[in-house]
Order: sequence, then structure tokens, then C-alpha cells
Amino acid sequence: MHEACGVFGVCAPKEDIARLTYFALFALQHRGQESAGIATTDGKKIQVYAKMGLVSHVFTEEALSRLTGNIAIGHNRYSTRGSSRSYNVQPIIVGSGADTIGIAHNGNITNAEALYKELCDQGYNFHTSTDTEVIANIILSSPQKDWVDRIRYAMGRLQGAYSMVVMTKDTLYAIRDPLGVRPLCLGAINGNRVVSSESCALDHIGAEFIRDIEPGEVVTINPDGVKSYREETTRHAACIFEYIYFSRPDSIINGQLIHTVRHNMGIGLAEEHPVDADVVIGVPDSATAAGFGYALRSGIPASEGLIKNRYMGRTFIEPDQRIRDLGVRLKFNPLHSVLEGKRVVLVDDSIVRGTTTPKVIKLLRKAGAKEVHMRVCAPPIRYPCFFGVDMATRWELIAAQKTIPQIRDFIGADSLGYLSIEGLIKAVGLPRDKFCLACFTGEYPMPVQLEMDKLALETAASVNRVPAKQR
Repeated sequence: MHEACGVFGVCAPKEDIARLTYFALFALQHRGQESAGIATTDGKKIQVYAKMGLVSHVFTEEALSRLTGNIAIGHNRYSTRGSSRSYNVQPIIVGSGADTIGIAHNGNITNAEALYKELCDQGYNFHTSTDTEVIANIILSSPQKDWVDRIRYAMGRLQGAYSMVVMTKDTLYAIRDPLGVRPLCLGAINGNRVVSSESCALDHIGAEFIRDIEPGEVVTINPDGVKSYREETTRHAACIFEYIYFSRPDSIINGQLIHTVRHNMGIGLAEEHPVDADVVIGVPDSATAAGFGYALRSGIPASEGLIKNRYMGRTFIEPDQRIRDLGVRLKFNPLHSVLEGKRVVLVDDSIVRGTTTPKVIKLLRKAGAKEVHMRVCAPPIRYPCFFGVDMATRWELIAAQKTIPQIRDFIGADSLGYLSIEGLIKAVGLPRDKFCLACFTGEYPMPVQLEMDKLALETAASVNRVPAKQR
């Protein structure tokens, strides 16, 4: 399972906005590792610098020095709609003249194909195969003149998940879809305003967390001040996996510190699935807090049994067959002295396809573990996500094809216990009706096409895309 994208925006006259955005994106790197980009405006024109690769690889001092102005937006990408190609990097600039906007988006538009065809019929050209460009052109196609009205018009046409930042030449807009699927928050630095996918990015640049941007809210930020435009929404559907896996443990979402929530998940697992064992190990890093929670409630000592290689970023160097065959050993190394002869409780955030978990358990056994009891923070994942998570098709999801005893045998565990939906909601500490639980229940918050293809726009766009030399 791969993270959703990360977005950031800042309006700060007299500040080095490109550098602020760079360090914010560095803090949001966990949300996307395919490409990174920053767009800025000085009130007269919008410029962008975006390339494939990690934040630290994409930007140089020279590149940042050219990105000047009062407003900046930034993006880390993991592709959930459109291929991982250079022409799909964000932010993107769309339009011309007074109708020029920059945009960066986190989420997935479920009716993007229909809107794309409609826009093509109206004569709109596309340079990418992303739903982000569809959003931008829907905004520009609005008959209204006021930018907030145009954004509201687009929100009325869009279906799916979108937390995004949009910039005109003089204003930053932060927008969150009416269901609030993906997170977005507002902060302040030196009297100026910033917006970010997660609050951890605010901490890294010395900004103060103010609040979450509400579902269905549009926030406008410019040198004249901040305004909020809200409409009452009848239903919220925040992605529960932001709490389980996606967000950093030091982020705050809906008033809940992610580290505390994950610790509570471990406590819930110990209550629902106790076992006699000698040591508890949380798979680093997303299940570390849950491992300590399990240990606290069960009374079984917690320990580091797997050491993670934290420098496993994207690499363009292919390992030879011998290294490739080591598989999970590239990511984890077991501590033999901790595991030798021990009955181990292994706590992880989720099991999706079931391809990595058997390798981890085999690694523990090879290091001397006598028993391995698997405990999982997420309930069985039986349905795919259509709102910005590149999870898997239903036929690839192991829990959609096998019973829990069958999964236990497949992964090679001595026992297997999943946290229940009720236990998960209790750990998060918010009402159940605030969340999207579709990957567990199949009950989606809106109608979806059950076999959506993330590359569906790729073929269509190849016919209508304007080559780069014509842009």
C-alpha cells in the first residue's frame, strides 16, 4: 500500500517562501516519493520547478533561488491517477493570462474520465494524464468570474477526494472536499499563513498549528488577510488509514495525535487477542507505537527485534539477482539475541496483498524465534480504495480471497489476530460516522466504479495531450 500525496502552501511576503516550502515538503516526503515540485508567484506571473525524484534530489540552491515571490505551493507525488511520468509532476500551471492558476492535489477524482471527455469536447487541451488537470480546467470552465465561486462550481462537479492548494497570481486557496477524505490543516508563521497536508510539516518550519481545514471549506489567503467560506456538509468520510499508516506519528488530525491513536490500537489488540509470549515487536516504523501499546496492556516486554534501514528511498540502481532474492532483508535486519528461542508477538499496521508479511515472519524464524503471533492494527482489508490510495484490486487483496485461518497459514504465523472495526474506532476516539471504512466493509461514501484503472486517462490523454514543445 502506498501513501497519498502531500501538499503545502504559504503566503508570506518578505519570507523565503521557496525554502519554507522545500523544508515542508521534506517533512511530507513519506506521502509521496515519485516527484516533487514548487510553484511561486510574485503577483505578476506564476513559475514552477518540478521533477521526478525525492525532494532532496529535485531541488538545488540555484533552483530555489529562482523561485521568488509572495505565495508558493508545493507537492510530493505518489501516483494514484496517471502514470509516474515526468509530464505528470506537480504543481501544474493551467490556463493563460488572467485565467492562469497553479494547482497541487492530494486525492482521487472518481468521475475524472467523464469530466475529461466533456472538457475535450469543449476544446480544452491537456498536457498531463492526471485528474489534477481535470480539476483545474473544471475551475477555469466555470461561468462565474469570482475565483471562490469558480472553485465552488468545480466542487459541485467533482466526485471523490481532493485536498488541494490552488494559486492565482495574488491569492492562495486551500480546498478540502465535502467528505474530508484527505487531511489538510492551517498554520501560522511570523504572522503569515500556511496550509499543509499534515501538521508535522508546520513543526519543521517553525509554524504554529491553528486548526484543521473543515470538509467542504475553501480558505483564501493573500497579503490582505484570510477568509473562510464554508458550506454545511451532511456526511464526513475521513480516511481511517491516515491514522493507521499514512500520517506521521507526530501529526495531529481532528485533534488526535497519531502516535497516541496507534498506541491505543496496540492496547485494543492486546485486549481482543491476548497470547502467551516472551516479547512484543512492532514492525518499524508505522507499528512501533502499537507494539508498545500491546506490551503495556499485555504485560509482555517490548523490544526492538527488527532494525529498519531508514535510507530505503527510491533508487534507480537495480539490485543484482542475489541481492533481489534477499527481498525484505534490504529493509529489515533482525536482532538474533532478542529473538533467539522467544515466543514473539509481531504487531503490524496492516496486511494488504500478503506478500511482505510471510517474508518478515520467515526472517524472524530464521533469527531464532520459536513462535510468531501476528497482530494487525487494521481489520481485514477486503475492498479496494478509490479515493487516493493505490492499494490493490479486490482480487489482489488477501483478505478478500482467504479466511483468517487461511491467511494465518499462508503467512506462516502461529496465530493471527486483527483489530476489530469497533476496537479501531475506540482507539481513534472519534465517532464512527466521521470515517470512510469502505476498505473493510465495502460501503463506500459515494457511488464508485468498482474496477477503476489509475491509468484510464493515460490512453485518452495520449490522443489529446499537447506535446511539451507546444506549451
